[in-house]
Amino acid sequence: MSAPTPSSSSFGSSGSGDYNLPALNVPSVPATSSGGKPAKKRTLLPEKMRPAMFTLGGFALLLVIIQAVNSLAPSLDLNEKFGLISRRVSGLDGIILAPLLHGSWGHLLANLVPLLIFGLLLFVGGVRQFVVVTVLVWLVSGIGVWVFGPSNTVTIGASGIVFGWLAYLVARGIFTRNIGQILIGAVLLFIWGSLFLGIFTTAIKDVVGSTGISWQAHLFGALGGVLAAFLVARADGGRQQVRTRASE
Repeated sequence: MSAPTPSSSSFGSSGSGDYNLPALNVPSVPATSSGGKPAKKRTLLPEKMRPAMFTLGGFALLLVIIQAVNSLAPSLDLNEKFGLISRRVSGLDGIILAPLLHGSWGHLLANLVPLLIFGLLLFVGGVRQFVVVTVLVWLVSGIGVWVFGPSNTVTIGASGIVFGWLAYLVARGIFTRNIGQILIGAVLLFIWGSLFLGIFTTAIKDVVGSTGISWQAHLFGALGGVLAAFLVARADGGRQQVRTRASE
């Protein structure tokens, strides 16, 4: 690459000739907005949505990879080894691992679409809120299945997380009394409210005969979501009171 050369200009005609002026090295500065602050780079995704897309995209990719391994190498028997077995000490690890496992591609896709939708809505409250709600729902759903699930049965699937996230999004407006959250909850309840009704219809059918669906995971996932909505609203209310007192 050729370096720029300083141009010469006439600084007077008396004497022996022209004087060469040295080039001035002016440091570059970032472009600024009208307020004097550096202009933000434009990206395809809003800044607050990037963590959501990366987190949920990574989670979805992990579920797809695990299901691919499950399908291509059934001899590994991942579902039997890492699924949740009720009231067995050897099945306790399933509380953490069972939501990552699925019985088929159809089972995975049925959970994946609502997971992405509800996860994005949940992420609006921030990364910290997303983590707290997810951990609480994950544990309550898993522990509920381990205690109350049918004996000698392996439970797998992320549907407990789906029901927990949905229940949280529906219930949070009731506890926060936020009009926007109440409206979002009402819309979600209108679209997916039949899922909650399905918990009880499946439970009734399960009394007569095995349905192959873990209504316990759905029920305790939903209870975990309602509990998370209550605790988060209470914590936010406490922080709001602290801010109000500090400003007085």
